[in-house]
Amino acid sequence: MVETDKVWLITGCSAGFGRELVLAAHAAGDRVLATARRPEQLADLVAAGGGRIAATALDVTDPASVAAAVGTALGTFGRIDVVVNNAGHGSVGAVEELELADLRALMEVMFFGAVEVTKAVLPHLRARGSGAIVQMSSMGGQVSMPGFGAYCAAKFALEGLSEALAAEVRPLGITTLIVEPGAFRTEFGGARMHRSAPIDAYRESTGPTRAAVEQMDGTQPGDPAKAARAVVTVLRSDDPPLRLALGADAVDHIGAHLDAVRADLDKWAELSRSTALSGVAYR
Repeated sequence: MVETDKVWLITGCSAGFGRELVLAAHAAGDRVLATARRPEQLADLVAAGGGRIAATALDVTDPASVAAAVGTALGTFGRIDVVVNNAGHGSVGAVEELELADLRALMEVMFFGAVEVTKAVLPHLRARGSGAIVQMSSMGGQVSMPGFGAYCAAKFALEGLSEALAAEVRPLGITTLIVEPGAFRTEFGGARMHRSAPIDAYRESTGPTRAAVEQMDGTQPGDPAKAARAVVTVLRSDDPPLRLALGADAVDHIGAHLDAVRADLDKWAELSRSTALSGVAYR
């Protein structure tokens, strides 16, 4: 097997972006270890892979499971070039409505699980002096809205950590890519969406979000297969970005958010700068 191809380890491959990333990487001539908590759901991918797709169980909240999956990737394909942290699910509910146990469970999968997988793969990428870490975030990794506080908190945390990670591993030859999709036709909004028990006081602020969630699954404009191919294209470019927005809605909403942040920064800059000790300049 020539080493012009790449070996991917992808989490959360039973549906949505994970499944499409497996197919896109395979179509590009690469090899993939597809993972899911129930790997039997991946049997059709393996059957269609012609020996270039393998599957194994992976629960990102279980360090032993993470280590075993990394070992399977190395044992099956000899190396890992790209790791994609994709496992996760949605959540809707106002902040006061959140059960902390549910919030912690969400963070375990979407933040701590991604960190665990990243840490497990990094020694192998460092040894090779190359590779890529792909963090499947969301436009909700930069833009939050009523009712999505828990979900966006996990994505904000992942993006903050990944921005630091990118600067740490870039000198080692490793690329970090944060992917920020908008509304794509995955199962987001469907059965995998956790819903907090509503408090009537938040009907006005979070009610529209809850209603949108109930109608969302199957109506989103984004094509996850095209999104997956876009990720493959970016990883093959000579100068990949740190962040990749996917979907016109992501471009528009993130752009509007950045404009609003800049406007607030500029509006209050004089007061912000006036807080230094007398005779001491900020550096």
